[in-house]
Amino acid sequence: MEHIDPAINSRFDTRSSRPCEFCREHDPKFRERRPLDQMVASSRKAIASAHLTEDGYVRHRMLELRQIAARAPLTAA
Repeated sequence: MEHIDPAINSRFDTRSSRPCEFCREHDPKFRERRPLDQMVASSRKAIASAHLTEDGYVRHRMLELRQIAARAPLTAA
């Protein structure tokens, strides 16, 4: 389970951040999010724990879980 890195969570400096590519690609309402909820730390991959806000983290995880749930179930052989 991923956890929000306290160093990332407490930092709201958008100069060292960038929009999350994963969320931008998979969330049709990405542009409607608050600007800070769109951002991830530029030094990290576009993963949920890299988000600068808790809301960004939660929305990212919801997108990941939605993708997992949409996959076809594996059949037992």
